[in-house]
Amino acid sequence: MTAKAAIRAEAEALQAAITRGAPGTVAVDAPMLVSADTLLDLYGEDIRARAFTTQDPDRGEMMLRPDFTVPVVEMHMSGGAEPARYTYLGEVFRKQSVGAGLPSEYLQVGYEVFDREAPLQADVEVFALFNEALAEVPIRAVTGDTGVLLAAIEALSTTEARKAALRRHVWRPRRFRTLLDRFTGAAPAPKGREAYLEAARAQGLAALIAQAGPPIGLRTTDEMTARLERLEADAAEPPIDATQAEVLSELLALKAPLAEAAAILSNYAVDLPGLQTAVDRFSARVNALADAGVEVETLPFEASYGRTQMEYYDGFVFGILPATPGQPPLATGGRYDTLTRLLGGGREIPAVGGVIRPELVLAAKEAAR
Repeated sequence: MTAKAAIRAEAEALQAAITRGAPGTVAVDAPMLVSADTLLDLYGEDIRARAFTTQDPDRGEMMLRPDFTVPVVEMHMSGGAEPARYTYLGEVFRKQSVGAGLPSEYLQVGYEVFDREAPLQADVEVFALFNEALAEVPIRAVTGDTGVLLAAIEALSTTEARKAALRRHVWRPRRFRTLLDRFTGAAPAPKGREAYLEAARAQGLAALIAQAGPPIGLRTTDEMTARLERLEADAAEPPIDATQAEVLSELLALKAPLAEAAAILSNYAVDLPGLQTAVDRFSARVNALADAGVEVETLPFEASYGRTQMEYYDGFVFGILPATPGQPPLATGGRYDTLTRLLGGGREIPAVGGVIRPELVLAAKEAAR
C-alpha cells in the first residue's frame, strides 16, 4: 500500500469512528474553490500568504480551500437543517514557507455541529468525540477559550476604536502586544506619527494633504482625512488603566489545569467586571466536561492557545497532540459562532467543530509501535 493510500485509509477509518460516535451525522463534500472575496473579508490580505489563488471567468478570483470550515458554514447557512451534524473528508491546500518541508496539500477529516439548543454540551460532544476517535494513539490534550480573551478586551475602560484594534489583532500576538503597550503608555506611538499630527494641527488637515501632491493609488482624500482624524482622536485619549492592562497581560499568559483556571478567572473578574459573564460560561463548560467524565483537574488550559492559527474561533478551543512534545497537533477545533453570522446573510447559529490530520495520526501510531 502506498503512503498516500495508507493515509486515505486512515482518514476513512477516522471518519467512520466519528459517524459511529455521533449517529445521524451527515457526510458532506464541500466545494474545493472558495471565493477569494469571502476569505479576504474574513482574514484580510494575510490569507494570500497561505492560500493558492486562481481566476474563474465568471466568479472572479478564487482560492483553493485552506480548510473546510468556511465552505461547510456557507453550505449550512444557505439552508441546512437545525440542528445539524456534518462530517467530511478531503484535501486542503496551503502555501508553506520556503524550506519548511511541510506539505502544501493534505487530507483533513472533520466534524461540525450547528445547534442552538445546547452549545455547552456541543463543545463537550466534539471534544469527547475527537478523543475517542484517537483512542488508539498516545495523546495529550490542551484547551483554551478565545471568548474569554475577547470578553477581557471588551471589558477594558477605553474607546471602541482601541478595543476594535485589539480584537482585530488578538490572533497576532506580537502586534497585539505592541498595541497594548502603546495604549497603556508603556511604549511611544510609531516614529513620525506625532510630527504628522503636529503638522496637521498647525496647518489643518486639508493643507497637509494638499502639500503631499496629487492623489495616487486607490485611497481617497476623504479616507486620508478620516485616518488622520482617527489618529488625532486616539492621541487625545488617556492611557488604558494600568490595573486592567495588567489583568489582561496575566490572562494572556495564564496556564493552569482547567478546574484551577476557573477560579483564577473569577479573581480576574474582580478588576474586569465585564469579564464575569464569560467566566460563568467557562465555569459551566468545565462542569459539563467533568460530568462527561473528562478529568478537568489535570486537563491543561492555556488562555492564549490557538492565537496564531485559529483565527475564526471565538469561544472554546482545543488541540489534541501526540504524546511526544514538540510535534504538531493531530487534531484541533473550537467554537465559531461569529463566523456563522458573517456568512449567514442575516442568520446565525451557535457552531463548533474540528479537524483531524490523518497523516499525522498514522505517523503517531507508527512511532508508538
